[in-house]
Amino acid sequence: MADPKYQRILLKIGGEALAGAQGFGIDPAQAEKVAEKISEVKNLGVQVAIVLGAGNIWRGVDGLARGMERATADHMGMLATVMNALALQDALERKGITTRVQTAIEMRALAEPYIRLRSIRHLDKGRVVIIGAGTGNPYFTTDTAAALRAMEIGAQVLIKATKVDGVYDSDPAHNPQAKKLEKISYIEALNLGLEILDSTALSLCKDNGLPIIVLDLWQPGSILKAVRGEKVGTLIS
Repeated sequence: MADPKYQRILLKIGGEALAGAQGFGIDPAQAEKVAEKISEVKNLGVQVAIVLGAGNIWRGVDGLARGMERATADHMGMLATVMNALALQDALERKGITTRVQTAIEMRALAEPYIRLRSIRHLDKGRVVIIGAGTGNPYFTTDTAAALRAMEIGAQVLIKATKVDGVYDSDPAHNPQAKKLEKISYIEALNLGLEILDSTALSLCKDNGLPIIVLDLWQPGSILKAVRGEKVGTLIS
């Protein structure tokens, strides 16, 4: 088995990955499937930090469409990410993987507060760290939180695990001729106006030279291939 190219990764997973067939809520069976994929990477000796979205529980845009205050909608989304983090922690712990949840908004009865050096210490000890509640600030997405935390903890790559197998030059759901891009620059990604990753996160990675790999979470072995440096998904660098 090939040695991993990356020793420490930040894995960004959408909340929908935990939802199951119904498309919303948390399905424990789905959490177990995600945990299995993470355990495969852990077995390579890779240090894994995770940031989860909240689309399976709450979408702030729905609240905004009804006139909700943006900061309120965003704070609700942050709380939803913590619910997802606890569900995934439970699934990982049941697989024997020691896991810590840290949150940008303090809720000490449930999780540790996010402290950069403590996260790094957990990773060095072989624990998976799930970082919840985004950045703790409204107006920032969980993509931006993932980019920020990846750089703070010294991750060598940001892996965005989605429902599609990479970045395309147009929406493959609407254009059957859409071309998959195996490697693009940050500037090209910004110019494409990708919906798969927000511009703030892209700019943050660009300014700090953090490579991004966009891949299909459900493609067998996709994350394993990424951490080994094999060709999978789309590399943005």
